[in-house]
Amino acid sequence: METQSKSQQKRQPWNKGRILGQKPALKLKEIWEIRIRLQMDNNIRELALFNMAIDSKLRGCDLVKLKVSDIMHNGKILSRAIVTQQKTHKPVRFEITEQTRESLQALINKNHFGYQDYLFKSRLKSSEHLSTRQYGVIVKKWVSSIGLDPMEYGTHTMRRTKASLIYQKTKNIRVVQLLLGHTKLESTIRYLGVEVDDALEVSEQMEI
Repeated sequence: METQSKSQQKRQPWNKGRILGQKPALKLKEIWEIRIRLQMDNNIRELALFNMAIDSKLRGCDLVKLKVSDIMHNGKILSRAIVTQQKTHKPVRFEITEQTRESLQALINKNHFGYQDYLFKSRLKSSEHLSTRQYGVIVKKWVSSIGLDPMEYGTHTMRRTKASLIYQKTKNIRVVQLLLGHTKLESTIRYLGVEVDDALEVSEQMEI
């Protein structure tokens, strides 16, 4: 039997030390704790990013590429917007609540953005907008700031948060499916981590 090379002996599993599985959504109390901290720090950029992440329920790759033209027409920020998802190439609509519109307007005004500017610009010269990796680092900073374990949270936390709150309130899987832009209902059930019995109960009440 051949002796293993040093590189093979030192090689570690890719998931060593990582927490796998679905990232938990933020609770309503945690949302407000982060939001208030960002407001108190007058962190206009990250407050707009946080609010938009919650409202849009977009994947990180779509969120970081949003342009002013995606959310503003004729000088006014829209109450509803639509973007084409990078992963599915299908459009998804989302609401932009008043507080999110206010934070976006503050961001646009402060930086004098034009319609073709990215909303969330990178501070690195090599990129015009935040990368998903940079966004991930920011998310971990947010959750750490309120005493949560950053290893347990990620960018999908932000995508899942409002969807999870909507499901908890309505128990309507179909609504959440549409908001997340999922093609299959099963994907939404898995994504939310809905218990099987709960999912069956919802499914039985639906006429498709």
